[in-house]
Amino acid sequence: MINRRGFGKVLGLGTGTAAVSLAGLQGRQGGGTDLESASAASRTTSSAAPNAPTVTPGVHAGFPRLKQIRAGLLDIGYAELGPAHRPAVICLHGWPYDIHSYVDVAPLLAQEGYRVIVPYLRGHGTTRFLSDRTFRNAQQSAIALDVIALMDALKIEKAVLAGFDWGSRTADIVAALWPERCKALVSVSGYLITNRKANLDPIAAQAEHTWWYQYYFATERGRLAMEDKTRRHDLTRFVWDTVSPTWDFDDATFERTAAAFDNPDYGAVVIHNYRWRLSLADGERRYDGLEKRLADRPFIEVPTITLDPERDPFTAPGGGTSYRDRFTGKYEHRTLKGIGHNLPQEAPTAFAQAVIDVDGF
Repeated sequence: MINRRGFGKVLGLGTGTAAVSLAGLQGRQGGGTDLESASAASRTTSSAAPNAPTVTPGVHAGFPRLKQIRAGLLDIGYAELGPAHRPAVICLHGWPYDIHSYVDVAPLLAQEGYRVIVPYLRGHGTTRFLSDRTFRNAQQSAIALDVIALMDALKIEKAVLAGFDWGSRTADIVAALWPERCKALVSVSGYLITNRKANLDPIAAQAEHTWWYQYYFATERGRLAMEDKTRRHDLTRFVWDTVSPTWDFDDATFERTAAAFDNPDYGAVVIHNYRWRLSLADGERRYDGLEKRLADRPFIEVPTITLDPERDPFTAPGGGTSYRDRFTGKYEHRTLKGIGHNLPQEAPTAFAQAVIDVDGF
């Protein structure tokens, strides 16, 4: 069951003093990918963190046998690698992806002695709601509480949280509202906590175009497309192709992930997530207190590395400067050249290295 503090305890957040610790990873990532810091002048070198072994993306086709555990409102499916009693890392996927975004990252971290947990988010893969009566809610605080519930069920008091897309947002929220559960944070695209009031304002035309599917999902046509297996398959494949323009993945790689979209709640969860962000769908009142805190854009005080994929159309210009002020603890920003949206699967060595490095901050 969810620990009661998961629903009712949100700590006060101070501003702190920003401290930048930049480890510098030139030459660690294979495949010719360059790594740049957004603040090279502030760079310091850490000799404590080991180098992650270089791995060719796609070397692993899948995980060992998946596990299931009841946690909060869900029966959560997850992969687990590494020693059971070692420090935990929880890797969180995005949309339209699944746990296979970490199929190469997880073995690297397990090899370094971490206990690696990679859960299917609600509505994905083998994760199921325990009750048919539960609202298929995908507002941000509900998904974050799923992670707290999972940690409670697995008896993990504190973990390094790492994610991209929905996973970044979820990890950001846990780090902001429950810092005692988050040892450190790796967040692709930085600070992604949703401010629904701000989302009511139009943005630049090119950025609006990039978010085409969000507006498509606001329509009945979009909902029907997500409920239809063939249309859903083609739509999500198109998203993969457009947001990761340099990633040379094969059909089998996509199909392994697309199998997770056959979850009976997938369409409802995805549609609610994007409609809720635009204030076109309501959340649940039990989460109102958390959403009010998140609307205030809380600071994140835990040690953090943010990663920007250069070829991701959602990456904001400025090398992380647009969200730098939200992180008030030890901090580093890295830009990965030539990498698209699905960063952990496209650049697993760089992602794993960020986890190892931030754990040593």
